[in-house]
Amino acid sequence: MSTLRKSVAIVIAGSGGTGAITAGTSLLSAAARDGHYGLMTKLSGAQVRGGEAAALLEIGPTPIEAQPDRFDVLVALDWENIDRFAPELPLDGDSLVLSDPKAGPVPAVIAATGARIVEFPFATLAAGVEGGRVNMIGYGAAAQIAGLSTDAIEAAVRALIGGKGERAVAASLAATAEGARLAAELGLDKRLPAGERRARWMLSGNDAVGLGALRGGIRFVAAYPITPATEITEWLATEMQEHGGRVVLAEDEIAAINMCCGAAFGGAPTMTITAGPGLALKVETIGLAIAAEIPMVIVDVMRVGPSTGIPTKSDQGDLDIVLGGTHGDAPKVVLAPMSIADCAPTAERAVHLAEFLQTPVMLISDQSLGQTQTIIDIPAERPAPLARRVEPLGEGADFKRYALTADGVSPMPAPGRPGTQWVADGLSHKESGHPSNSAKDHVAQLAKRLRKIEGFDYGDTWGQVFGPADAPTALLCFGSTVGPAKEAARRLTEAGRPTKVVALRLIAPVRKAEIAAALAGTHLSMVVEQNQSGQLFRHLLGARALPAATESFARPGPAPFRPAEIVAHVEAALAEGQKEAAE
Repeated sequence: MSTLRKSVAIVIAGSGGTGAITAGTSLLSAAARDGHYGLMTKLSGAQVRGGEAAALLEIGPTPIEAQPDRFDVLVALDWENIDRFAPELPLDGDSLVLSDPKAGPVPAVIAATGARIVEFPFATLAAGVEGGRVNMIGYGAAAQIAGLSTDAIEAAVRALIGGKGERAVAASLAATAEGARLAAELGLDKRLPAGERRARWMLSGNDAVGLGALRGGIRFVAAYPITPATEITEWLATEMQEHGGRVVLAEDEIAAINMCCGAAFGGAPTMTITAGPGLALKVETIGLAIAAEIPMVIVDVMRVGPSTGIPTKSDQGDLDIVLGGTHGDAPKVVLAPMSIADCAPTAERAVHLAEFLQTPVMLISDQSLGQTQTIIDIPAERPAPLARRVEPLGEGADFKRYALTADGVSPMPAPGRPGTQWVADGLSHKESGHPSNSAKDHVAQLAKRLRKIEGFDYGDTWGQVFGPADAPTALLCFGSTVGPAKEAARRLTEAGRPTKVVALRLIAPVRKAEIAAALAGTHLSMVVEQNQSGQLFRHLLGARALPAATESFARPGPAPFRPAEIVAHVEAALAEGQKEAAE
């Protein structure tokens, strides 16, 4: 007799080219059609083909924002290169491992977990179906184990394979049915309760950033391909055509951001998209755009560094270069989505802020957010729009492009408007824009640029508090660490140790008053981030935005944070605090 579960965590793994990711995508799609939420992370090597590949999923009737502590099922299409990612597939004695005898013996690293090994002849079953593939056998088995409905399983296949013709669809459906049949005969059951079928979105963080940018008004994008950010450019390349915009594939990273400078000067809301190595090449032009007050959005989907690092793995180590990469005093606006669902509104808000404040806005995502797919409810709210000021305060000799206004924002009329000609110059300049060596002019423009960023009312853009407002323990985090931190806080609170999460969306400028209010009454504050040196911790500490006793919990990628890891760290810190108090 089966017991209904709150969620089920499944891995479909194999060597590159076996279709493990395709099977995982089908499973997530079927779960969505059956009324469930879900999260799917992709593991892959840097190889184009032949390396490791795995789809890591958790699905269930309630929203899911973090990878699980362990997996219930491992569908092993083969065992090639399993040693490369076995540490990222935690299993235990309650896990099932479906292993094809033809693929060879179960590797010791898997056998040592104590998981139940089930012989499952993927290759033989696929050979018995004309045009059958092992990944569809695995998909059918996984869907059956999770208890997904037949109509959802079949609809997902048709949606994914339909473009290849009816013959391919028929072969995939037949293979899926064979996998499901054998799983049922073997009594493999990790059945979920029925989901609530209604309209939801299934998308990745990169998709959501593209959507938010489009909604925010971006009409020109220039980018150079780079993992793990390229999907944003690909998504926009299709969608932008329907909205009168343009996407340009530049010859390199420097050309891409320089194109954006020109397009923004011409009046178009612009965006460039990159990852860490590309951001390093864009730094000089970012400084120019800050000095000349040229608006643009710069998306950095962080990956493991330094240098080329691990392109397909996640890390949050770009914060230092994002905050201080340019030389001189160059204040920045830096935003970080708190979840995949938050990627769309945060990207939309980034466009608004760039245009209104006339400055580059850095939007930092990471590989875990960008390339992870999820099922979410359709967001009901969007940020209020902001637009570029274009009406000049004066004309002719009275026109001052860089006028020292009270809020630091001066009008930016489109080029060619009579009586308002101006030059966008990286040199220190007067209010008119003409270069100046005067200390008075230089300091006045520095103050102007800082004033417009520091003095703007960002409202609830700063971040959000999750959990009991009066909790004595708080976890501060950003980006992909927010999800596992929220789950850890929930577990700690249920165990009698109330904990809240202070998730920062606005990394710079630091909103000290809002952070102080969020941390009021806490006895233990801990900054949780995925980099070696505690970059967010140092940033907030330098801004004097943290209580004196705040601790840093920083570790590098590529392994993701899991809720149990954060729970254990908090419990150890609380125990140490109690010990010191007793002494």
